[in-house]
Amino acid sequence: MEQQVDIPALIDNNKISAFQIGVYLLCGLCILMDGFDVQAMGYVAPAIIQEWHVSKASLGPVFGAGLLGMLVGSLVFSVMADKIGRRPVLIGATMFFSVCMLLTPSCTTLEQLQWLRFVTGVGLGAIMPNVMALAGEYSPLRRRVTLMMLVSCGFTVGAVVGGLASAALIPSYGWQSVFYVGGVLPLAIGVLMIFMLPESMQYVVLSGKRVERVAQWLRRIDPTSTVHAGSRYLVHEKTGKRGSVAELFREGRARTTVLLWLVNFLNLLNLYFLSNWLPTILKDAGMSTSMAVLAGTILPVGGTIGTLMMGQLIDRSSFGRVLIPGFLVASVAIVLIGRPEASLAFLFLAILVAGFCIVGGQPAVNALAANYYPTTLRSTGIGWSLGVGRVGSIIGPVLGGELIRMNWPNSTIFVIAAVPALLSALMLWMMDRPQPAQIFERELA
Repeated sequence: MEQQVDIPALIDNNKISAFQIGVYLLCGLCILMDGFDVQAMGYVAPAIIQEWHVSKASLGPVFGAGLLGMLVGSLVFSVMADKIGRRPVLIGATMFFSVCMLLTPSCTTLEQLQWLRFVTGVGLGAIMPNVMALAGEYSPLRRRVTLMMLVSCGFTVGAVVGGLASAALIPSYGWQSVFYVGGVLPLAIGVLMIFMLPESMQYVVLSGKRVERVAQWLRRIDPTSTVHAGSRYLVHEKTGKRGSVAELFREGRARTTVLLWLVNFLNLLNLYFLSNWLPTILKDAGMSTSMAVLAGTILPVGGTIGTLMMGQLIDRSSFGRVLIPGFLVASVAIVLIGRPEASLAFLFLAILVAGFCIVGGQPAVNALAANYYPTTLRSTGIGWSLGVGRVGSIIGPVLGGELIRMNWPNSTIFVIAAVPALLSALMLWMMDRPQPAQIFERELA
């Protein structure tokens, strides 16, 4: 009699194995270098301005080019991953952006730098959707969101490591050294992934490609399993059209897809507005440069705490019960940042809470997309949500600059900045209304 193996049940009924931890570590290292390389341009900008004798404003298009490239990468490579697999796209994108980073020091003009940052961004845009998808597919249901968000913390850690490394490298070896480090390390991680990173088992079963490998991976999760190459596998999903954007709008998914795109757009607009302009606004309000920079640093610190805590809260309850009140609290915290009479301690607390909810909420929104879409659409769903969201990441800093240019009071600027968080809560509440596919039920997570 043919043996049937329920893959999700086997993962859920076993302790997390060393094999799965290896998957999380590889994904985490990959996204750590993603964070390092995304932020690298910001760290080397002052040195380039000094060496090339260019204005600060002239680097604006260079920053924008990187974000635009990430938008394109999110849209294109997430679809490709659902067609050919997470593993080849992750490895290929990591190798690609590492080579681009190694080529960056050879740039001698702003135009060359702008084009290369765009191309690098295309590779970087493929990382987050596929890391989230693969980490989730190797996680037990009881801890899936926690593990996905823990892996996503690598991005923030990478940004911090990038700052520390830049501070140490630039004075002695020049700005070029940051890109050499940012290129060599992901190249080494890419080689490790070639030999150690498995493909999504659910994807392999649904695609029917080299299904015999699944038995080997399952035995590494459960050494007592009697699974063999001829076993029949169950994944509780039907085979569908892989990597199709149109499929995101079929079978009752249209409303949730649109709302997810809107939440990503609104939250990334807010996140990039705050991270780019908060220190400048506070310094213009009379705060010292060092204190303004410290205040800006509180935002990602709050985000890291939020990422670690929200995953556990969601696993114990639901996305809706955590994210809806989280964005409502964020809107209040953002308004309070703009209060001129607030004490320094109160201001820092408000920024910490805003970071907890806004920065920490973004990985939760990514996890929400990963848990909602089926395996055949998972990378596409996450990637297109993030891709649309990256439009907001481009608009946010520009909008902030316009508000500052109009000399509006800080209290008004931060009231306006609170609106996207309020709208995000509304979008999530609308997702929670009865519909054919209930997104917030933990049974489907």
